[in-house]
Amino acid sequence: MRALSADALRTLVPPRADRHGPLPPLLLLLTVATGVVDAVSYLGLGHVFVANMTGNVVFLGFALAGAPGLSAAASLVSLTAFLAGALVGGRLGSRTPAHRGRLLALAAAVQTVLLAAAAATAAVGGTGGTGGTGGTGGTGGADGYPLIVLLGLGMGLQNAVARRLGVPDLTTTVLTLTLTGLAADSTAAGGAAPRPGRRILSALAMLLGGLAGAALVLHGRPATALALAALLLLATALTAHRLSAPDAHWAPPTA
Repeated sequence: MRALSADALRTLVPPRADRHGPLPPLLLLLTVATGVVDAVSYLGLGHVFVANMTGNVVFLGFALAGAPGLSAAASLVSLTAFLAGALVGGRLGSRTPAHRGRLLALAAAVQTVLLAAAAATAAVGGTGGTGGTGGTGGTGGADGYPLIVLLGLGMGLQNAVARRLGVPDLTTTVLTLTLTGLAADSTAAGGAAPRPGRRILSALAMLLGGLAGAALVLHGRPATALALAALLLLATALTAHRLSAPDAHWAPPTA
């Protein structure tokens, strides 16, 4: 328990000499934002994910098999937008290869614009369904597709940049490998139990985001949920920019 607490504290407040500098707590903020965004997409856009592509691909299979309440078109739009966002994230990584903090600041700034646009879109037109069950408080039909595109682009970009940053157990959009490592690498399994606090914090961050996003969507406030995610991204961008000194020891990419 002491090791777990110490690791969690190091993740939230990294020591000055930490190899990843301020990146871990900033990536936790992005993980919270992911939970919020996927709550909006799943509950408000006809049961489609924009960050969790594993679930989205499975939903696509379900929809193609004729399962009610799901839209193959919405899943395909989400997948396409996510891949486009990942492509943009890869390009940003190629243009900012030597400084991870500046890469994160730039990517989070772009995401902030996308999420702010999504929040404005939701405020003006609701979240509407996409041919599935419809959205909470939405108008039904295809009016949810612009939101799926904006959110998918942002989440694809985030996933690509988090991958380039290379901070272990903080992918920000998926938890399968993190949770697997928590169990498979535990002392009970005969492992060394590396980074238990960070892994649990990552899961809790996603849970917190999902909880907050769902509470807002279920009370008819999807635009507020998206605005919250945009604020988290803005805070990440500003903090990463402020801390990204040219000679920061944590700036170079990991091997």
